[in-house]
Amino acid sequence: MFTGIVSALGEVRAAERRDGLLRLTIGAPYDAAGIDIGASIAHDGCCLTVVEKAPRAGGADYVVEVAPESLALTTAGALGVGDKVNLERSLRVGDELGGHMVQGHVDGLGEVLSVNRDGEGWRLRIKPPASITHLLASKGSIAIAGVSLTVNEVDAEGFGVLIIPHTWAVTTLSKLKAGDKVNLEADMMARYAARLIEARSKT
Repeated sequence: MFTGIVSALGEVRAAERRDGLLRLTIGAPYDAAGIDIGASIAHDGCCLTVVEKAPRAGGADYVVEVAPESLALTTAGALGVGDKVNLERSLRVGDELGGHMVQGHVDGLGEVLSVNRDGEGWRLRIKPPASITHLLASKGSIAIAGVSLTVNEVDAEGFGVLIIPHTWAVTTLSKLKAGDKVNLEADMMARYAARLIEARSKT
């Protein structure tokens, strides 16, 4: 479980296809001693399991494996050496819930429609996949590339979010441009509410 509050930027140090899996070596500013084999770390909002690790100066290198389903539903398959990724360690009991509850299960890819300066921040417009449009609502929550954000408006074209300067500075959202694909995870409460409504409508 995550909150959508990015704790660090990682860098892809190696990407290798093996037996249908994509093995990514990630360089991160985390202490290797604090990363357990089998630990879950969200990469641009996609929860992946650590299978290898090694300490290095200023942090650690660790390896995660991306399965075919995740390759089909996320941006992980497009990652290459040198690319930056938003990282978030999984929640521990007692951690502050600073964003919203995020599972690290990407619902699908959104397409960036526009990125524009808006006052001190930036306004991002995204076209979501049709499968999650019914889960979006103004003032609701959504995770974009693993970042917890508030939906400002929803219309027939897509939805918009406003990104504050701090978030712009410490995440990969500042690298986005029109046409880029981003991992989207709809709000968990919206998903369960929609499922409940669907179930009731069938009774």
